[in-house]
Amino acid sequence: MVVTAAAIEWRRTAAWGAAALTGYYAVFVLLLMNGRLLVSGYAVYGTYENIAMQLALAASALIVYATISQIGRALTVRLTRLGRMAFGVCSMIWGGAHFIYMNLTAPLVPKWLPSGQVFWGCVTGVCFIAAGLGILTGIQARLAGILLTVMIASFGLLANGPMLVADPSSHFNWTESALNLALTGAAWVVADSLAQC
Repeated sequence: MVVTAAAIEWRRTAAWGAAALTGYYAVFVLLLMNGRLLVSGYAVYGTYENIAMQLALAASALIVYATISQIGRALTVRLTRLGRMAFGVCSMIWGGAHFIYMNLTAPLVPKWLPSGQVFWGCVTGVCFIAAGLGILTGIQARLAGILLTVMIASFGLLANGPMLVADPSSHFNWTESALNLALTGAAWVVADSLAQC
């Protein structure tokens, strides 16, 4: 993962790095690691939420690969669309998780925000679903992608950041912050790809 992530940083190896990350997340993370979790936890919504997080990373890597490699216009369009559609579905799954796991979502909202923690848990859940629908249908898709990127980034500032500062020795807090940063980047990739539509 470190080598492929570094490869994306250089123009000459970026397409290779994006293809390798897409393959890694699609095969090793989604199929091999999460596939067995899906079999054992198919009735648990959280299983789908976790898979959606990994799928979103694979989808954004696919979009990066499609847009920077020399694979032909028709294939670029198909792969980019596939990545966007996968990401749109992921966004809707995350929105559903906000409602199903409100008891875990609401406490992450800062108490100082007006209207209460449950209110903001519901608002962000609706926003995830609306963004997913926008990306899937193409209705205000670019705006949906931009606002989704901003919302996920705000989670890093308002939820993950304070948790990390409060307990920097917690591996969970570091992992959640890193995942939030990765998903912010993934949403940004999707939003940027919609600029070409």
